[in-house]
Amino acid sequence: MRVLYPEIEPYDHGMLPVGDGNALYWEECGNPEGKPVVFLHGGPGGGTLPRHRRLFDPRRYRIVLFDQRGCGRSTPHGSTPEADLAVNTTWHLVADLERLREARGIEKWQMLGGSWGCVLALAYAEMYPDRVSELVLRGVATLRRKEVQWLYGGGAACLFPEAWSRFLAPVPYASRGADLIEVYHELLHHPDPDVHRPAAQAWSRWEGETVKFTPHAGVVDAFAEPEFALAIARIENHYFRHGGWLAEDQLLREAGKLAGIPCVLVQGRYDVVTPPTTAWELAQVLPGAELHLIGDAGHAFDEPGILHELIGTTDRFARV
Repeated sequence: MRVLYPEIEPYDHGMLPVGDGNALYWEECGNPEGKPVVFLHGGPGGGTLPRHRRLFDPRRYRIVLFDQRGCGRSTPHGSTPEADLAVNTTWHLVADLERLREARGIEKWQMLGGSWGCVLALAYAEMYPDRVSELVLRGVATLRRKEVQWLYGGGAACLFPEAWSRFLAPVPYASRGADLIEVYHELLHHPDPDVHRPAAQAWSRWEGETVKFTPHAGVVDAFAEPEFALAIARIENHYFRHGGWLAEDQLLREAGKLAGIPCVLVQGRYDVVTPPTTAWELAQVLPGAELHLIGDAGHAFDEPGILHELIGTTDRFARV
């Protein structure tokens, strides 16, 4: 069973101004002369972590990580009043990615994205197919309404009723039959911290409680950390309210643009956050895609079967 590569530190890092008052944190590690790869974190609003560097062979890859607008070490942080979500959309992030590629002098890069990072990778690759060498997608999502409603409309609640009750706790009883994404929008942007902070923690905790095949207390606690929770809850809710600024089925309908780009889909069979239906449907329309359904895994990238397949894929693509 493959495991993460050893811990590694960046050999370069910095802040990239991308307009609208935003600056992105970026870093590079591994081999400066190696095959370029960019890691796209989830959320939206999650941020990168040191263990994300370890998905790639540092001898063979030039590994680029960055924090998307509003999260991680990018500024302004989504938990602050200075963060303007009006200039934080899918297409802003696609433009940021292209600006980062140009700034780092990379002609073509491999993309590895999971969950929301999968959506961003597909949106970028369909706009700039000639800039992508390979796609590695985990926890496959396309941000269709049915996908969002599964997680925030009561579908996943059937499997996690006790966690769902905690998600509903900040919602007034009379509003629980309404569109919860809209209800949460009001809660998350309420001026009183005694309203928006518990709402943010409840929103983020729901994801933390469903992301692993077997719930992990440390993961739940990390999702409930107040500053992280406020940023990810506000940014996710903002994106989900607007359908990611994508036409319904857009990423599936335009998958033909990716013909000729090797693509591997790694999907947990028991993924509650992004169920396997989307990975299956994408594999049917994405030319030449490999689909690997991992039978004993949920959503998280570091579950053993998913990690084994991801690293096996990046190792294989490193030889191309």
